[in-house]
Amino acid sequence: MENFFLWLKYLFLGLFQGFTEPIPVSSSGHLQLAQYFFGINIEGLTFELLVNSASLLAVLAVYREDIMRLASSGLGYIKHRNPSDRSEFMFIVYLIIATIPAGVIGVLFDDYISAKLSSVKTVAVTLIITGIALFLIRNLRGRKNDGDMTLRDAVLIGLAQAVALIPGISRSGATIVAAMGLGMKQETALRFSFLLFIPISFGGMILSVSDLVKDPLLHELAVPYLLAFIGSFVMTYFSLKWFMNIMAKGNLIYFALYCFIVGPVVLFLTR
Repeated sequence: MENFFLWLKYLFLGLFQGFTEPIPVSSSGHLQLAQYFFGINIEGLTFELLVNSASLLAVLAVYREDIMRLASSGLGYIKHRNPSDRSEFMFIVYLIIATIPAGVIGVLFDDYISAKLSSVKTVAVTLIITGIALFLIRNLRGRKNDGDMTLRDAVLIGLAQAVALIPGISRSGATIVAAMGLGMKQETALRFSFLLFIPISFGGMILSVSDLVKDPLLHELAVPYLLAFIGSFVMTYFSLKWFMNIMAKGNLIYFALYCFIVGPVVLFLTR
């Protein structure tokens, strides 16, 4: 019976992380809230690595056609300098550039963020900030397509992703807000945001492999980890599909209202 509840706990957390990963409410912040309010402690060092890797695979599955098209056009431009492939090639370049700020800041300040900014109250405040940002861009309808991006756009969106290293600041929310604030169409903002998730998540996964290998609880928690991985993958896939539909209808206001409710409630309960 004890094993059953352990499996159920990890499955719940995997599903919970998977659902909140794509939507602009901060999956890392919500995992902290779930652990705090439900008294759930995560044993071992591998859980976050596994669920993030599962979310990465789900994003790859959803955007597989875009990734294949970009890869084909990018290689085509490198080999043949075909003008029709240039915009796709530059899109890849801008994704690489936008990855740099979060990568650098993550390496330099990860310990500080973990030590100083990982409290439940911080999550509450940053959820409110996320809500304000989403509210401000709720009605924007930009005109920029993939081929209209600039170096400035890539740098600013990359800096927005770096800000999202703070728990409670949604990565997808920050990058989508930045992209739409720079005049991008909702579809372009969404695509760039989640394609940008791929290198930063893959990089984090590579850097964390040593944690997986050295985790003393890996054998003991193999089944719970597997359940969390599967739950996160499935939920991320369907949550992202749902969020894409929400974005197409321009209903970001719902997530802003959610943040406006949850943030103050958490502050009240932890005062």
